[in-house]
Amino acid sequence: MSLFRCPFCAAPLTREAGAYRCPGGHSFDIAKEGYVHLLPPNQKHSALPGDDRDMVLARRDFLSKGYYQLLLNTLRSRILALSGEAPALLDAGCGEGWYTAGVYQALAAAGKKPRMAGTDISKFALRAAAKREKGVEFAVASSYHLPLADGSVDVLLNCFSPLALEEFRRVLRPGGAFLYVVPGAEHLWEMKEILYENPYPNEEKETPYEGFRYREILPADGTAALETREDIQNLFRMTPYFWKTPRAGAERLAALERLEVRTSFRVHVFEKL
Repeated sequence: MSLFRCPFCAAPLTREAGAYRCPGGHSFDIAKEGYVHLLPPNQKHSALPGDDRDMVLARRDFLSKGYYQLLLNTLRSRILALSGEAPALLDAGCGEGWYTAGVYQALAAAGKKPRMAGTDISKFALRAAAKREKGVEFAVASSYHLPLADGSVDVLLNCFSPLALEEFRRVLRPGGAFLYVVPGAEHLWEMKEILYENPYPNEEKETPYEGFRYREILPADGTAALETREDIQNLFRMTPYFWKTPRAGAERLAALERLEVRTSFRVHVFEKL
């Protein structure tokens, strides 16, 4: 049984050869890469919403080299502890699926029988994600209109993606876990020193959200030694700095052949009330 629901009538979707179908007669073709498009036209704010092809490729290539493995290991360990024998999981804003696939594979390797879905508004991201892991269902969809049933998810993961709290509360079951990944205070500090004249640390704080209670905040701090210009530029393209950096700062970064940066993440773990 699919975790997805019809975006038009909210009826359960059944995955068949080449398409997802609902009892109401709606049908959604499965792309050759393996993902499905569940984003109605009235939820699109542009012709090609979300990350473009170049951003997706940069993130895919960078993450595939393991620079953020420490964060993935932290997520794997905690989600394993939070999951039962047959958990239902959602990675909302999954991007190109590196974390999604890593979590799914860890659960399967531990002998569990996970059902996992990943959603993102970028079709370019979903193409890469669906190629990466065939055991996960992937759909183009908005985090603010998730095509999943009420209370259908045991664990919801959100890594650096829009915080659609109303929808997250809706799809999580009572007692379900919500893991929200944000940058730590000094994440990529050395890169920021090159890009900006007066960089400042990221704010770190506890933020309570209605309908959830805090379980813990997990740190994941390390370093990444980037040995090529390509890796440095791929990391740059992954960050918000790519869009709001002065030209001189971007040129300073482009001249570097090597860069060692601090990586710092905070995983805020909540329980759905």
